[in-house]
Parts: sequence; structure tokens; C-alpha cells
Amino acid sequence: MPRLPTPLTLPGPGPGPVRRGARRRRRGESATAWAFLSPSVLIILGLSVVPVAWSLLLSFRADDLVTPGRWVGLDNYRALAQDPHFAEAVRNTLLYTALYVPLSLGLGLLLALVLNRRIRLVGLYRTLIFVPFVISATAQGVLFSFILDPEFGAANSALHRLGISAQGFLTDPGQALLVLVAISLWSGTGFCVVVYLAALQDVPASLLEAARLDGAGRWHLLRHVTLPTLTPVTVFLLLWQTINALQVFDLVYVTTKGGPLGSTTVIVYFIWEQAFKNFTAGYGAAAAYALALALLVAVGALRLVRGREDRRLEGAAR
Repeated sequence: MPRLPTPLTLPGPGPGPVRRGARRRRRGESATAWAFLSPSVLIILGLSVVPVAWSLLLSFRADDLVTPGRWVGLDNYRALAQDPHFAEAVRNTLLYTALYVPLSLGLGLLLALVLNRRIRLVGLYRTLIFVPFVISATAQGVLFSFILDPEFGAANSALHRLGISAQGFLTDPGQALLVLVAISLWSGTGFCVVVYLAALQDVPASLLEAARLDGAGRWHLLRHVTLPTLTPVTVFLLLWQTINALQVFDLVYVTTKGGPLGSTTVIVYFIWEQAFKNFTAGYGAAAAYALALALLVAVGALRLVRGREDRRLEGAAR
């Protein structure tokens, strides 16, 4: 049997030109991607990364932002530890947070449970509760400054009609911080209501029906079915409200400016006062990083709590 002829093949391109072409395409794609991303990267660097790094360096300097500063190392942080005004600002901030956060979550959950029913005009009620949240804190401060004015405000006028003596409200050192908490609750509770309403509508109906068949009443449904299901949302709101409370500034600036007698001076207002009123920018930057450290600790603690709760729920599901 005669041998078959060997098929004739043409030499193809070597591996070198193929690799070079692929590299050129990848470089072209990378250049195009960076061309689209560069505006966002520049904005992020210019408005977040660079200011954070610069303020960190500033916290180790004695600087008034006008004349040349000098390096002082940890002196600003040592001075903070001994400053009674900073200690007072920390106490006021913690008290404000301790009052505002649990009250906003509790009122938000209560109103969400009430509005999670088929009642007339429920959409209107939800809107009216949420509207204060979208009003700026500056507008809220101006509004309540007029309402709570000790001489001409509507609040004291109403109290006078009820036979109650006039109150100082924002001008009384014993009431000012509590009044700020009440104003914040008026505006901030609406966010908790909306989030809790969304979470309540995601509670599995099968769990509620099974609990009812087992004879559970409303309280047992709330305690053993609804609240455990809302745990992730509650942790999120706790973290969100805590961060907002620790950073409160605009409401204080518009209404009391830290007074009377420093009773409403919070940490962020203290930072602003040191940096832009007393022209001790390095000292203010040190206070800002003390606040940042507190926020990191709060976030870490809440994430740890959420992780433990998630593991507990996963174990219960198994």
C-alpha cells in the first residue's frame, strides 16, 4: 500500500507578534479606563484623601493657618487630655448621643408598628412623619429659635395659657441640651420610621402565621418573631444614628452656639471653635482625630455585635 503524502501546512505567526498585539490591546484598554476614571479619582483624592492626610499632619503642629507653623509632636493631644472645655464637650456629646439614639430608635419602631397597618390616610401619616427629616438642620434651628424664644416665642405663649410659668428653653443651661435632643427627635425619627417600615414588610408572613397557629399573642409575636427579624436593621440604625449624633454641629451652631455657659458645646462645635474662631487649627485637628478615633471604636463595637448576632441567627436556623 503506497504511503499517503504528508499534508502541506503554512507557517503561522509566531508567539511573539501575538503577545505583543495582546499587550498593546491591554495597554489601550487600561488607558481608556483610566481616562474615564481619572476625574473621579482626582475628586476623591482632592476632597478626601489629601485633606485627611493634611489634617493629620496639622494635628502635630502649632498652626493658625495664617502664619508659618511649627512642629509640636503630641503636645496638642496632651493638651486635649487636660483641657476642661474639651472634657465638657465630650460629656455633652455623649449625653446627647445617649438620649437621642435610643429614643429615636424606640419612637421609630413604635410609629412603624402603628403605621404598618391598614388604616385610613396611612400614606399621609407616613409622609408627615418623614417630611421633617428632609428639612435641613439650619432651617430647623431657625424655626425652633423663633418658637422657643423665651420672650416672644409661641411655646411660652402656649404654656402661659395653660397656667405654666415661662421656660428658658435654649437659654437655660439646664434645658438647652434636652431641647436640642427633642428637636433632633422631631426631625431624625422619620428616617427610622421609614427604614423600620420597609423591614416590617419583609417579615415572612409564614413565620407570623405559624406563631399565631401555635397560640402566640401580639406581644409574643413582637418579642419572638418580629424583633429578632429586625435585628440587622436595628444594628444598622444604631450605627447610623450614633455616627450622626457624634457629629452634630449645624443645629448647635444655628441655635445656641455652644451656650449657654457651654452646656451645648459638642465635639464638632469645639473643633470648629478652636480652628476658625480661636485660630488654633492644629489643636482643632487633634480634637477632630480624637473624634475620628471614637467613631472607629463605635463602628468596630457595633460590627462586632452584629457579627455575633448573625452567627447566633445562623446557629438557630440550623
